[in-house]
Amino acid sequence: MSQYAHPSVLVDTQWLANHLNKPNVRIIEVDISPEPYKNAHIPGAVFWNIFTDLLLPDLKMNLDVIAFERLMARSGITNDTTVIAYGSYPGIGAWIFWLLKVFGHENVRVLNGGYQKWKSEGRPLATELSTFPDTDYHAKTPDDRLRVLHNEVQTSIGLGDVYDGLRLRVLLDVRTLEEYSGEWFFNQPPKEGELTGHIPGAVHLEHILTLNEDGTFKSFNELKNLYNSKGITVDKEVFPYCAIGGRSGFTWFVLKYLLGYPNVRNYDGSWNEWSRLPDVAIER
Repeated sequence: MSQYAHPSVLVDTQWLANHLNKPNVRIIEVDISPEPYKNAHIPGAVFWNIFTDLLLPDLKMNLDVIAFERLMARSGITNDTTVIAYGSYPGIGAWIFWLLKVFGHENVRVLNGGYQKWKSEGRPLATELSTFPDTDYHAKTPDDRLRVLHNEVQTSIGLGDVYDGLRLRVLLDVRTLEEYSGEWFFNQPPKEGELTGHIPGAVHLEHILTLNEDGTFKSFNELKNLYNSKGITVDKEVFPYCAIGGRSGFTWFVLKYLLGYPNVRNYDGSWNEWSRLPDVAIER
């Protein structure tokens, strides 16, 4: 991991095994359902539900400061706690890294390989729920430098090959090919009224291609070659998007912290927002 631009943002399974009982470390498991967590999770991990803890009913990211402070407080996290994030699905931890950075939490790291690698190595698992005393957590106002809003995305359409006075821009669609091509809306065929497709001019590179079979991140050179092959180079400003901002938050992490790209912002509104806006362009 030492080749990455910021290798300290990742921890491996052995590091976590050595720090399971440290009082200043809090492990967070993130998933769409609590059932996998109840069946088996990393000892000491606190569960966050994507739909009820992280998203609003309309599937937009919940960036309310008070709601975030309550979530951190009931998870036993202080402003000085080192948070280790993982999920049952590879890459979720990198999305949580982005989210915590939006609110200014300093000490957050991603478990490389996540639950998949931990379990495959035969490491200990727990079934009892992890609870900790509430803390008094204070979040910062969301950092807009980590986000891009839909109006700026609109003005970026067609600027892929045009110098805008600062740098070239790339709209990066990291969803599945079925979503990008318009066959699916999120992870299934569209229902009535749901618009499918992609933002015009967006480059497609599915986020999962950055991971090895064991769920760990590919090497620096492999990642660099992967993105460069699509024209996503370090000199460009990159706006990743997906369905609801999670996979694009993951991509923000890969580009900024593993590869060292200086100009990356997550379009967290993503297709959930774009497809519902009036009078925006859609390509299929």
